[in-house]
Amino acid sequence: MLIRKEFRLLNWIIKASLHNRVLVLIAALLVSVYGVYVTLNTPTDVLPDLNRPVVTIFGEAPGLAPEEVEAQVTYPIETAVNGAPGVERVRSRSALGLSIVYVEFAWGTDLKYNRQVVSERLGTILEKLPPGIVPVMTPASSIMGEIALVSVSSKTLSPMDVRTQAEFVLRPAILSIPGIAQVTVMGGELKQFRVQADPDKLRLFDLTLEDVEKALVAANQNTGGGFVVIGAQELVIRNLGRVQTAEDIASSLITNKPGAHDSAPRAVLIRDVATVTEAGPTIKRGDGSENGAPAVIMAIQKQPGADTLTLTRALDATLAQLKPALPQGLDVNPDVFRQEHFIKSSIGNVVHALRDGAILVVIILILFLMNVRTTIVTLTALPLSIITTFLVFDWLGLSVNTMTLGGLAVAIGELVDDAVVDVENVYRRLGENRRAANPKPIMQVVFDASSEIRNPIILGTIIVNLVFLPTFFLPGIEGRLFAPLATAYIVSIFASLLVALTITPVLAYYLLPGIKRMTHGKDGLLLRVCKRLALRSYSISMPRPITVLATLGLLVAGALFMVTRLGSEFLPPFNEGTATVSFMLTPGVSLEESNRIARRAEEAILSIPQVKNVARRTGRAEQDEHAEGVHSSEIDVDLWTKEDAKNPDNHSDKQIGASGRKPPRHQDIRPREAVFAEIGEKLSVFPGVNVGVGQPISHRIEHLLSGVRAQVAIKIFGDDLNTLRTLADQTKAAMEGIPGVADLQVEQQVLVPQLHISVNRAAAALVGFTPAALTDAMETATKGKVVGQVLDGLKSFDITLTLDDRHRTDPTQLGDVRLVSPTGAIVLVRDVAEIVEKLGPNEVARENLRRRIVVQCNVRGRDLGSTVEELQKSIASDIKLPQGYTMEFGGLYEAQKESTRLLLILGLGSLVAIFVILYTHYRSGMIAAQIMLNVPFALIGSVTALAITREPFSVASLVGFISLTGIATRNGVLMVSHYVHLLTHERQLWSKELIIRGSQERVAPVLMTAVTAGLGLIPLVLSKGESGKEILYPVAVVILGGLITSTLLDFFVTPAVFYRFGKTAAERLAREHIAKHGDSPTQGSHHAASTQLLLVATDLTGVSPAIHVAPPAGAIDVGNSQASAQTEDGSKKPS
Repeated sequence: MLIRKEFRLLNWIIKASLHNRVLVLIAALLVSVYGVYVTLNTPTDVLPDLNRPVVTIFGEAPGLAPEEVEAQVTYPIETAVNGAPGVERVRSRSALGLSIVYVEFAWGTDLKYNRQVVSERLGTILEKLPPGIVPVMTPASSIMGEIALVSVSSKTLSPMDVRTQAEFVLRPAILSIPGIAQVTVMGGELKQFRVQADPDKLRLFDLTLEDVEKALVAANQNTGGGFVVIGAQELVIRNLGRVQTAEDIASSLITNKPGAHDSAPRAVLIRDVATVTEAGPTIKRGDGSENGAPAVIMAIQKQPGADTLTLTRALDATLAQLKPALPQGLDVNPDVFRQEHFIKSSIGNVVHALRDGAILVVIILILFLMNVRTTIVTLTALPLSIITTFLVFDWLGLSVNTMTLGGLAVAIGELVDDAVVDVENVYRRLGENRRAANPKPIMQVVFDASSEIRNPIILGTIIVNLVFLPTFFLPGIEGRLFAPLATAYIVSIFASLLVALTITPVLAYYLLPGIKRMTHGKDGLLLRVCKRLALRSYSISMPRPITVLATLGLLVAGALFMVTRLGSEFLPPFNEGTATVSFMLTPGVSLEESNRIARRAEEAILSIPQVKNVARRTGRAEQDEHAEGVHSSEIDVDLWTKEDAKNPDNHSDKQIGASGRKPPRHQDIRPREAVFAEIGEKLSVFPGVNVGVGQPISHRIEHLLSGVRAQVAIKIFGDDLNTLRTLADQTKAAMEGIPGVADLQVEQQVLVPQLHISVNRAAAALVGFTPAALTDAMETATKGKVVGQVLDGLKSFDITLTLDDRHRTDPTQLGDVRLVSPTGAIVLVRDVAEIVEKLGPNEVARENLRRRIVVQCNVRGRDLGSTVEELQKSIASDIKLPQGYTMEFGGLYEAQKESTRLLLILGLGSLVAIFVILYTHYRSGMIAAQIMLNVPFALIGSVTALAITREPFSVASLVGFISLTGIATRNGVLMVSHYVHLLTHERQLWSKELIIRGSQERVAPVLMTAVTAGLGLIPLVLSKGESGKEILYPVAVVILGGLITSTLLDFFVTPAVFYRFGKTAAERLAREHIAKHGDSPTQGSHHAASTQLLLVATDLTGVSPAIHVAPPAGAIDVGNSQASAQTEDGSKKPS
């Protein structure tokens, strides 16, 4: 009853459209105009929103060693947030003076709510943390990472002046752009006023560091004085006591000492015991460079959901506005790295694939239809479906990206299928009506013809879209990637259905009745050739159905075996046009040494002609959420593209860069893998350096999956750091030498030299020192203490008090520093503390409240799945874990396994659902199974296509196969449904002639739908590795290969199998139809009709066939092709 109501609704839609033709066309025009406007204003990005709800907690603990940070800061934060609603994983890193905790929530949870939960949990532990440590949440930023890197440099200005301009002029202006989340500044010298006390001079004046600290605080204060009224005027009183310059600080009073004999007391000033300078930070933890020259690097991150291209344009406008006000000689390069280039290249490539696919579809339609008007009516579905899809994107808040456009690219050939079926049926019915003795009104004919094909159109659309539903259940990043593709595909297919029910009948009413060729309706050359070949295939297969099935079974078994030999991977690698090089020295090295070696690495990379620009960030910036030591450098390498090489003279100075580099010749542009291999080779000459070569977005995805920027992450959990390091080294040794393993390294949690100043409690107590007072004094002496700020307008610069470098950096001199105890006793540091050099960890990594260490690698030259399987076997045979220690594999491999398992389960569920739908419609399990034979047909071609292209089995290819099952099943519906139609509606008798006739009449619709769907994918198949098409390529390969075999085998196998096994079910349906509608076919009419097909078949093959088949006599199903339109009523000869 429900189905009947739906069909009545569809009839009402068709009838209403025909009766309101002008209104429908105006509505279509308005939708098109508005859709174009919405499309041009839809946010654009390279990928869909992949942002997992992650809250990053940042805690500065200046001077604390990693073990102290772990115990006093990190662990309390972890225990507070662990177990909060929605939390799935808690990761942390404790480094020198820094704690970073990553709280990962379940996909789909609200980030604002998550941040509120974390904020509440943090409020409960503030009193448990060391004094002065306040953990904060970093701004929410996009998973896509930096949208741009901007370098600031100068040949005339000092590094301090360059950093000041970047920090206080450029950064606030960029942060004011709506959508910018964070701007981290690294490099140059962050200006400070350093007060370096000399212990010898302090001893001379009988002073301590605490005295100097109090004097600096007292010397830097403004107060308000209220108002004073003078006559009729009111004046504001300002009491100014803040220091403005280094000279002001040096002139500040510490104390007054009595003069000798009768002389006046002497004022002891800061300059008498300390040196005051404007300099960089006492302890510098990061630096930057561009193309081997010192520079300040500004990394710009966007907020989740912000439009990258809009932000980039706003960034350019902001920098252009600031340029006139910047000092002379300051160079700002906004094009060190830009995600904009990758987005434009990717989107452009997919748009080109859409365009080329549409052109191929047009060509095929013209070749098959051989009529301009029918082609125009059919093609109308293409732009209207795409525009409607973009309107739905806007409504759902989706961006234009490679996956949403990819869904359209995959569906481009299928968008005209419903219109093809409708136009073909209307065209045939109009021809029959023209040749009839009593023609009906044109509107009635168009309505009847459109209503006749609603059933197969609806059934096919439901099946094609049903198989895409599993992609909405994919977990994690893969779900976020493929759900927009599935959304675009499903929406566009349903939009094409809506167009076929509304716009297509109206245009058919206006354009088709006047076609002169309709009178004789002869097939085009291409269609006649296809039908002739199909006839020959029937003669081969129909006498041998068992042999055909057995052969098919062997082919399917071979395809399944071939799947196990394809190899596997998570997703195809992106082609971002940029490399991210991880350059890790041994922890414990100084920043100066790390800078020196990393600069040589830059020079080595710049020797590669295809390298456009290089930017390096060593260590970490202030308030940066990356806990990297000064031994770690990240080198961003921008590469010239083929488009750049085609027009080498069309690059501005901004694009060429400060080094004056220009692109190489077009023929010298090499594939990404070759350039990456050369980078790795050039950096392999640096001894003791761990090098990893990847890409920015790929690294971000890997980090999101496993917390490690590598494809394979082997995590070892335990309590003792030494044992973890030993197990990690053993694991690394077990992985070495395995083919495909690249960039193999152990997470650098190693022992580094530490200077321990341990309080001697007994000695300290004798002179009145508490451990807290003593350690506070030593903190000020060695690390320095911020005691105030100097204000320069709105700029604020710290005043830092520390010992001079001679005493601060020499352990022997440090022991001679004089201290004055609370009791007035004067002692040396060595008298109350022990100074000794020991070893300690450089950092401590934790996950879910347990310490862990990671052995990581990438995979090159081999598929991911087989490589990890061999790694697992090697590690299992070589490594024996102690009690209490565990190991797990993370990264892309685990995500691939989980996604593949889930997709297979859901895919089988979709097949069951398709079977149920078919069984419900035909009320026959045999017929449903016969239709679904096309699925193994498709498997053969898809696996063969993967093998030919040497493409491993991935989540992307599995999504392609799932979508292919729907397309292939629809072809089976078109074939088998027409056999049933001939028996039920046209009342033909079961015979071999019936099967041949039904198959012949399905040649046109089956080939047109399959060929348009397949050729629409050709642009994707021919562009392997191009930006934006990386994930779509295996999807297109699978669908195209499967379409080829399923379509060919549909004509070869389906007639033979249905003739052999379908008689009982088909005749039962015919009897039920006759019982319901009455009237049975007569032998006389059947004989006359059989005689007629002799002429039709002779025209197709050129010889008189042995089998005479009845042509259509007033057929009402879509399967009647233009060949069946050659007669008026089934008894007259074709004209």
